[in-house]
Amino acid sequence: MSRRRILTRAGAALLLSTALLAMPGTSVAAPEYTITLDPGAAGVEIPDSMYGVFFEDINYAADGGLYAELVRNRSFEFLPADNASFTGLTAWITPGTTADDDGRLHERNRTYLRLAGGQSLTNAGYNSGIAVRGGALYDFSIWVAGSAPLTVTLHDAAGQALAAPLTITTRGDGWAKYTGTLRATRTTDAGRLTVRAGGTGALRVDEVSLFPRDTFRNRPNGLRRDLAEKIAALDPGFVRFPGGCLVNTGSHYGYDAASNYERARSYQWKDTVGPVEQRATNRNFWGYNQSYGLGYYEYFQFSEDIGAMPLPVVPALVTGCGQNRATDDEALLQRHIQDTLDLIEFANGPVTSTWGKLRSDMGHPEPFGLTHVAVGNEENLPDAYFARFVKFRAAIEARYPQITVIGNTGPDDTGATFDRLWELNRQAGTEMVDEHYYNSPAWFLSHNERYDAYDRNGPAVFLGEYASLDNKLFNSLAEAAYMTGLERNADVVRMASYAPLLANIDHVQWRPDLIWFDNDESWGSTSYQVQKLFMNNVGDRTVPSSLAGPGLEPQPITGGVGLSTWATSVRYDDVRVTTPAGETLFADDFSGGADAWRPFTGRGAWSVVDGAYVQSDTAAQDTMVRGADITATDYDYSVKATKLSGAEGFLIGFGLKDTGAFYWWNLGGWNNTQGGIEKGVGGAKEQVLLKPSTVETGRTYDITIQVRGTSVKLLLDGVEWASFTDDQVTAPVAQVVTRDGDDLIVKVVNAQDRPAVTRVDLGGLRVDGRARATVITGDPAEQNTRSAEPIQPVTTTVTGISSDFTRTFPANSVTFLRLKTK
Repeated sequence: MSRRRILTRAGAALLLSTALLAMPGTSVAAPEYTITLDPGAAGVEIPDSMYGVFFEDINYAADGGLYAELVRNRSFEFLPADNASFTGLTAWITPGTTADDDGRLHERNRTYLRLAGGQSLTNAGYNSGIAVRGGALYDFSIWVAGSAPLTVTLHDAAGQALAAPLTITTRGDGWAKYTGTLRATRTTDAGRLTVRAGGTGALRVDEVSLFPRDTFRNRPNGLRRDLAEKIAALDPGFVRFPGGCLVNTGSHYGYDAASNYERARSYQWKDTVGPVEQRATNRNFWGYNQSYGLGYYEYFQFSEDIGAMPLPVVPALVTGCGQNRATDDEALLQRHIQDTLDLIEFANGPVTSTWGKLRSDMGHPEPFGLTHVAVGNEENLPDAYFARFVKFRAAIEARYPQITVIGNTGPDDTGATFDRLWELNRQAGTEMVDEHYYNSPAWFLSHNERYDAYDRNGPAVFLGEYASLDNKLFNSLAEAAYMTGLERNADVVRMASYAPLLANIDHVQWRPDLIWFDNDESWGSTSYQVQKLFMNNVGDRTVPSSLAGPGLEPQPITGGVGLSTWATSVRYDDVRVTTPAGETLFADDFSGGADAWRPFTGRGAWSVVDGAYVQSDTAAQDTMVRGADITATDYDYSVKATKLSGAEGFLIGFGLKDTGAFYWWNLGGWNNTQGGIEKGVGGAKEQVLLKPSTVETGRTYDITIQVRGTSVKLLLDGVEWASFTDDQVTAPVAQVVTRDGDDLIVKVVNAQDRPAVTRVDLGGLRVDGRARATVITGDPAEQNTRSAEPIQPVTTTVTGISSDFTRTFPANSVTFLRLKTK
C-alpha cells in the first residue's frame, strides 16, 4: 500500500556530490567542451505543441489503469472471442450464469448475468484486488431487471468488512439503474465487491460498477487521479489517442450485417460515446477486452482539462504493426471517411448538429476545438495506404479546411516503406507526417542531427512514437540528447511524444514505458523525469549555439575482423587484410590451424577441415569468431566463403569492438532472401543498408570489404555490390539553448561516465549572476521501480554566472540552467 518514496543511499550521495561538483569554483580542470551562443542570429520558434503524450490502451493502460472503474468485466462481456482464457464470468465468483438473448440491456451490451434469489456475485477487480483508501467514498451502481433486495459489501479476501453494507431494493421487470455510496473504513489494495440478492425471484444483472468519488477533477466516469495527475504534470501540448496498433488492426473492419456490431475489429469512435451501458466492448489488439468506458468524449475532456490539444488517429483500412492487408470495399472506406467527418462534428459541431448535440447531451455544449486529425498508423503497404489517405484528406478539407490532416511514414525510421511514404507525402503536399521508431541508446546518441538536413519547405514532422529500448537512466540520457536535436529543429519537428505512456506492472505487453502503476500506486520512470524536465522548460525560441569538444567527430571503422554464420554451415578460407598499397596486415589460409581466431559470441562448432575453417552446426545462430585487430583506418578485408548447408548465407564481421559493437556484411540473410550491412550498437543491431541477396550452396564466393576511414565498399566476386558511409557520431555531450520570455535555458546532456568541464560563452548577453540549476543524474544502469525511485531531479540556486563562465556537468546527467537576462 502507501509507501514513502525513498532515494537509495548511493543515489542520495551521488546527487549530493553532483550538486557540489556543479557549484562555481569546484572545477580544477581546463574546459574540454565549449558551448558558444550567437544571440544575434535568428533561432527557430518552438510551438506550444512541441511535446505531448501518446495514450494507447496497451499494458492495460485504460481499464485497470487510467480509467478509474474498479470492477473488472463489469458488463460480463469478456468472451473467448476476446481472449481464449476469457469467459463471461472472468474476474467474477458467482453461481449465476451469463446469457446473450433478447433480454439484454442494450443491443451492443450483449451479455448479462442471470442471478437467482439467495445467490451472490463477487468481483476482485484488477491484479490482486480492489484498492480502497480508508475514509474515501466509492460510488456503486448496477443495472437490474427484476425485484429483489440487494446487499452490497466491500470486504477483504478473508471476508472482513471494508465498509458498512449498502442495501438496495430493485423493483419491476424492466431494466433500471440503481446506485449507492460506500465509505471505506480502512485501506487495502486487495478488496472484494460482493452483491447478494435476497428473495426468491430471478434477476437479470448487468453493468456492475464501483468508482472512487475522488477521480481526476472529481468527474463521474472519470480517471484515476494519481495517473491523470502525473500526465498533467508533464504539461503536454497534445494528447494523441487512441493508438497505435489498435487503430488499424484486428480481424475485421466492418459492422456485422445482422447486429451492426462485431467483436474484434479496428477502433470505432462511435462505439465509445453515449451512455456507458450502451457502449460496445471490443477485443483489443494487445490481447484483452476494452470496455470503452474511457471513450472519445473522455479523451477530449481530459485533453481540455490538462490544456492539451486533442489529436485523434482514425483507421485508414490498411493494416500496420506487422500485418499486410488492405480493404477493397469502397463502401466500407466511404463509411469510415464519413465516420471521420462525424468525429470532427462531434468535437467541434454546433449543438444543433447531430453529433454536436450528442456531445452537448454528454455534458459539453462548447466545442472541444479539434484542429488536427491523423489518418492511419504504421501501415506496411505504402501505396495502398496513401491511396486511401488522399481520399480521407480530400473529404476532410472539403468540409473542414481548417483541420490539419496528418499522414505517416510507416513503422521505422528508414527503409523502403519509409522512403516511399515520404515521397508520396511530398508529392501530395501533405502538411504533416507521423514518424515512429524505437531504437538503441547508441542510435539516439548518434542521430542528434537527423533533422538538420530535412527540407524546410516540405511536410512538417510529427514524431508520434519514439523511445530508447529500455527503462534505465542511460536510455533516458540518450533520449534527452536526441531531444536537444528535436528542439534545434523545431521548425521541422513540430510535435513529439514518447511512447508508450502507461504500463500496469502486472500486464506488460511492451516496454519501455513512461509511467508504471499497480492497483494503488504509480511511479515515473527515469524517462518520465527527463521528459517532464524538457516539457516543463521548452521555451519560445531557440538561440543558435554550437558545441565543440572531444568525441564529436566521426571515427574511422577500426577493430577486429570476424567470421560468422546463422543457422548455416559455412567453409571460410584465404583470409587476408591488406593496406591499399598491398601491405599485408593479417593473413590466414588455415594450413597451420586456427590459432589466430578466438570466440566472439561463444556459439557454433568451429574447426579446421581440409585446410579451411568450417562452422558445422546448422542450428547455431550468431557464431562469430574474431581474428586480428586492425588499427589501420584504410584496409581491404577479403575472404573466400562456401555455403555447405543450412538456411542462410555468410556473415563477415569487421570493426569488431565487443559483442555489442561491430559491423557485419550479411549475405543471404533473412532466410536467404536479403543481404545488407548491420551495425551492432549497445547490444542491438541496426540496418545500415538492405538489398535482395541469395547464396548458392556449394559455390565459392570471393568477398572483399574495402574500408576507407568511415566509407566502405563491398565487392562480391570482384564486382561492387554496395557501398556506404557511416559518419554518425555517438556524441557523449549534447546541448541546446532556448529563450523563455526573459529567461535563457541552457540544456546540456552528458551521457558519459566522466564529468564534462564546459565553457559557456553567451555571446555577450548580460545575465544575472545567479541561476537555477536542475540536474538529473545517477548510475546509468539505475531505474525507478515500485520499491524506490532513485532518479529524481534536484534543483539548486547557483552563483558565479556571467556572459562567459565555466561549469562542470556531472557524469551521466541532464542539466537545465535557467538564467535571467538583463
